[in-house]
Amino acid sequence: MFSALRYYWKIAKGYRLRPWESPYIRWRLETFFGAEAEMARGREFFALLWRERARLRRFLQWVNERRAAAAGRAAGANRG
Repeated sequence: MFSALRYYWKIAKGYRLRPWESPYIRWRLETFFGAEAEMARGREFFALLWRERARLRRFLQWVNERRAAAAGRAAGANRG
């Protein structure tokens, strides 16, 4: 849960109260869900997120794994 909020906080900068207007979030959703997300606004946006919450949870787990791997590589590079 915390990682989802942290990810949202980073990607929604400038659009935190209206995420459906964020160009980055719109691009990410359109890439992830296809044309269905293209026109999602307000209520439709949140309905899509709720319906696809399991897929989004898996995506956020993947983001955490990538972040941890990158942090591990950075820590290894700093030691040597």
